[in-house]
Amino acid sequence: MFELIVSGGWLMFPIIGCSVLSLAICMERLWELRAKNITPPHLTKEVWTLLKSGAMTPEKLREVKDGSPLGRIIAAGLANARHGREVMKESIQEAATQVIHEMERFLTALGTIAAITPLLGLLGTVIGMIKVFTEIMIQGTGNASVLAGGISEALITTASGLAVAIPTLIFHRHFSRRVDSLVVEMEQQAVKLVEAVHGEREVDNGK
Repeated sequence: MFELIVSGGWLMFPIIGCSVLSLAICMERLWELRAKNITPPHLTKEVWTLLKSGAMTPEKLREVKDGSPLGRIIAAGLANARHGREVMKESIQEAATQVIHEMERFLTALGTIAAITPLLGLLGTVIGMIKVFTEIMIQGTGNASVLAGGISEALITTASGLAVAIPTLIFHRHFSRRVDSLVVEMEQQAVKLVEAVHGEREVDNGK
């Protein structure tokens, strides 16, 4: 492996750095974007039960807020429920904006890695081919080992860049889709609660 890295030239080091960073981000996002962390099952129903029974104390509301991103959104709405439906919805939207921003953390970096690693590989290809043609000008085509070394450097960096970029792009799309799905779920639960608080519907036995 070390020989492969050396053969690829100095551009292998930023490519490897990108691969390590990409792996770290993917592992962190896989852990943080679990559905049970973002939208705990039955949270809306539990909150509604507390509201109907009059057991929703400031301490309970704080527990809801600190428990999950959905809880933060619900708590923001409940804190302003007495001001009317529209104010409650605006409070929910403001809290949701902050939650979505946190859920999308590191996704820009992941997309950047997916974009630049093929370019680093291409740069390595160009540098390798420049070396090949330089050696041809100096020594002619008789020294096959020198020519092979330049071509090898060009191919190794290209392959390495693509090997990092392809899975990184896949995970970037996956996480973006995951965030979109979770946002839709949180929006549905928040709407249910708003309508329930203002007497327009009952919270069912689902989430």
